[in-house]
Amino acid sequence: MYSFIRSILFRFYPESVHHFSMQALRLVCATAPGRALLRALFTVEDKGLQTDFLGLPFRNPVGLAAGFDKNAEYLRELECLGFGFVETGTVTPRPQPGNDKPRVFRLVKDQALINRMGFNNEGVDAVAERLKKWKNHHQTGDTGAYRMIIGGNIGKNKVTPNEEAWKDYEICFNTLHPWVDYFVVNVSSPNTPGLRELQEKESLRKILTQLQALNRQKTVQKPILLKIAPDLSEAQLDDVAALALEIGLDGLVATNTTISREGLSPESEAGSRETGGLSGRPLLKKSTEVLKYLIEKTNGRIPVIASGGIFTGEEAREKMKTGAPLVQVWTGFIYVGPAICKKICRHLLRAAS
Repeated sequence: MYSFIRSILFRFYPESVHHFSMQALRLVCATAPGRALLRALFTVEDKGLQTDFLGLPFRNPVGLAAGFDKNAEYLRELECLGFGFVETGTVTPRPQPGNDKPRVFRLVKDQALINRMGFNNEGVDAVAERLKKWKNHHQTGDTGAYRMIIGGNIGKNKVTPNEEAWKDYEICFNTLHPWVDYFVVNVSSPNTPGLRELQEKESLRKILTQLQALNRQKTVQKPILLKIAPDLSEAQLDDVAALALEIGLDGLVATNTTISREGLSPESEAGSRETGGLSGRPLLKKSTEVLKYLIEKTNGRIPVIASGGIFTGEEAREKMKTGAPLVQVWTGFIYVGPAICKKICRHLLRAAS
């Protein structure tokens, strides 16, 4: 059924389809029967899926990566689709429109996307207000319950010079701190000029140590993770691993999108000339290699969430067998459809039985 719907949706511009689809889902979720129907269709509730990670109780290990619900507009809808966690953002201190359109391109033959969104979002204050309402009205009061965990993916504004980037991350951290369960520092998007330069060891040290110092001042501390690019050299990965161990970082996310176009089919030639980050199936192998390298380099002392190219339960399981406690999907959601979380969770349960 979804393959037929997708064939129609793919005739239209990706951002328009995203907005239309999520608004349609919102209409269904506007009533209690609609929400109950979606949960019955797409949610797998099983204690065997429950995962405790960084002191947080995840109802299952399958999450939605940052970039899908940038402004925390669709948390209720995504909860009904069964996700164990959702990352909002990337959020910046001030609102920004992002790059000029068109800025998202489908490579259907390769089941991939290229995007150069450019951290388009409504700004941290607007996102914090929505997260506050979500926390107050859409979560169970039972503190022991397994609910949908919310991550805050934070970045810097395009106009902020790199030497002052730490200030942007500090603003986002302080504003979102009461309303998210964990943070991911994004310095690896290829779509903000100069951002990836912040992955150099000393630039990272300044940002991360500042956030950790702020975190220690809070009554309740939140885990801080770093999202990295799949295009780093081994020397750069070594620096990331060494810094993570040195400062006691809570975890890493591997990986963001890639600027490489290696391995794409001839049918994708025209689309592959677009600038931006490539996601989807072509990223699977490289992101897994980075995941494995980091886990081996740190001897498993720094947990790594796996993100990149996951479409199936078996692909998720392979990432977890490599050592990832959690996995995130994004482009797979677009190509597989709203049942992707359910399909992955069922596969994980069968594999464990």
